[in-house]
Amino acid sequence: MTATADLLAPLDLAFWNIESDRHPMHLGALGVFSAHSPTAGAHAADLLAARAAAVPGLRMRIRDVWQPLGFGGAARETDPDFDPLDHVRLHAPTADFQAAAGRLMQRPLERGRPPWEAHVLPGEDGVSFAVLFKFHHALADGLRALKLAAGVMDPLDLPERAPRPIEAARRLPALPDVRRMPELVRGALSEVGRALDIGASVALSALGVSSSAALTSQPTGTRSIAGVDLDIDDVHRVRKAVGGTVNDVLIAVVAGALRRWLEERGDRTEGVAPRALIPVSKRRPRTATPQGNRLSGYLIRLPVDNPDPLARLDRVRTAMVRNKDAGPNRGAGAVALLADHVPALGHRLGGPLVGQAARLWFDILVTSVPLPGLGLRLGGQPLTAVYPLAPLAPGQSLAVAISTYRNQVHYGLVADAAAVPDLDVLARAVTDEVDSLISVCGP
Repeated sequence: MTATADLLAPLDLAFWNIESDRHPMHLGALGVFSAHSPTAGAHAADLLAARAAAVPGLRMRIRDVWQPLGFGGAARETDPDFDPLDHVRLHAPTADFQAAAGRLMQRPLERGRPPWEAHVLPGEDGVSFAVLFKFHHALADGLRALKLAAGVMDPLDLPERAPRPIEAARRLPALPDVRRMPELVRGALSEVGRALDIGASVALSALGVSSSAALTSQPTGTRSIAGVDLDIDDVHRVRKAVGGTVNDVLIAVVAGALRRWLEERGDRTEGVAPRALIPVSKRRPRTATPQGNRLSGYLIRLPVDNPDPLARLDRVRTAMVRNKDAGPNRGAGAVALLADHVPALGHRLGGPLVGQAARLWFDILVTSVPLPGLGLRLGGQPLTAVYPLAPLAPGQSLAVAISTYRNQVHYGLVADAAAVPDLDVLARAVTDEVDSLISVCGP
């Protein structure tokens, strides 16, 4: 391995090593396009394959590293045998994009070649098609995946920006300057203190936890997905009436939908307050090198036990303010930062154990994925909706991802299909919860 090898960052390495056949660690997005003809889907597949070769990030595979200085790690490198046709697949027409995408999401990506896929699903109606993008979490976080997917969309007519300097690839650590040893020691002690603080917060977060058996499951490897569309104006209406942020409202909607879903199942809601992990990107907006996950997170209790929609929203808002005041580097939600303190070999050997421990840390993932406000197109066909899809942690049966695109909010629900056979009920509960909030907020 050369000194300029692009080693995986610790968190990327953790995602790479906790994966199993029943818990693939890829994220996804299901984009729905309008179509001018029944052949638009096939044309889109041709375009994706032709354009993928020109996107450097899509040519990157991940290989194990066993040389002494990187022992037990992994690195990104260009695949000399890259063939876009191995990654872009055109499927038979379907009447249900979400059912087809759910089956495709449960298939792990092939680890011997660049870990991404694009599945084109023509609609039986002849006036629409969908594209399911899958990216391994070790290759891309949500922002990086968005950048890679945008690279194969139709080019946007935007003003040119001044080029930014390109950061060198992640290098092997250099020996420290002995003149800086006191400073380095102080920094190391500070990092140890922060790690202990986060670890203690994780332990405390598990005390008195009351969740629901519906949110945990024995892994089956099956997946189902559901999408929900909301009008962003309805969300703003609630926000303006009660305060807080749009994100507060969207998280509170999840809490209310879970309550409605559990009640329809006949499950208890009294005292149920599952811990939701809210990922926080630590990537600077103008970071020159977008590879690698830069994630921390907030941890909040979803007030599923509270029957009052406005009280649920107030509790979510209060919890989010408390997390923001503490910052993304502290608290139980920042546990992802502990990956930086584990050597590469530790990630490789301990990956399965870390994956199993996720259910002790949080009960459900609720993440937001930013999308550009400009309309995207593929082969001249407009993107009308996009549903982000998060990976499921081992032992968990449900994950929620949210995006806002062109005045619409799109919820992407991913579930273990065997544990949650009624995902459509939860999807309907999301819409019902928004209607309830609007009604109690008044005109």
